[in-house]
Formats: sequence, structure tokens, C-alpha cells
Amino acid sequence: MTLPDFKTQPTPGAVVDEHLDALNKGDWSRLIAQYPDDVEIFLPAGVVIRGRQAVADAFAGMVKPFKDGGLLGVTFTAEHVFTIRETVNLQWRVDAEFLTRPYRGADAYVTRDGLLAAQVSTFDMESLKSLYSSEKRRT
Repeated sequence: MTLPDFKTQPTPGAVVDEHLDALNKGDWSRLIAQYPDDVEIFLPAGVVIRGRQAVADAFAGMVKPFKDGGLLGVTFTAEHVFTIRETVNLQWRVDAEFLTRPYRGADAYVTRDGLLAAQVSTFDMESLKSLYSSEKRRT
């Protein structure tokens, strides 16, 4: 995989808006264009993804249909945003027709020079998968 060129955004809020839009559309190139080489993403259970290539590899698995283990078909929506300097704190909700209920969580996005330099997230794919309903999928 060739990493895309960097694409900076004018404000911390614009960085997060671009991230959510690219995530909801499953646009791997747009997602990775936001991350500098020294990015670190902190996830539950002490999981840390370090470096742009590792983040690119992780997102490659997320831009697949939900039934194949990815996030295509779900929509992340910001419910509350609180920005302090270059850090955007965001409470979000995930919805999809095939989920039994919305999945909620929060992220802190640390921006630097128009890029997403670090992220602390409560997102847990297994928790999201636990809300899948094959019955709702058929309707």
C-alpha cells in the first residue's frame, strides 16, 4: 500500500470533521492523509497503534463492509464536541439499520499543524459487533 500525501486542515474542528466524513465513507486514502509519521492512537485495554504505516494497516481492515469485519454501513455522528486549543474532545454515536441499538463512545483528537497527531479512543470493535442483529439486517 502506498501511503497518500498529507492533507492538512485549517482548524482542529476541520481535522475531526474530515476524519468522521472519511470514516463514514470508508475512504482509506482520506483517513491516512490526516496522520503524520509519528501518530499514536490509544485504544481500550492498553492497545496502542504507533506510526503512520501501522495506522494505515489498521484502517485497511476497517474500510470493509461490516459483515466482513469493517465499518462500512455504520455512521459515526458527533453528539457533543468540546475543543481545548488543538485537542477536540468528542462524544459520538454509531448507528446502523442492523444494530440493535446505537453504540456510544468518546475520542480525544490531538491535532498538530492541521493533522491528527494523536487519538485516545473508547472505540472497541468487539463491543460494536455485539450489537449486530441478523434479524434487523433482513428487514
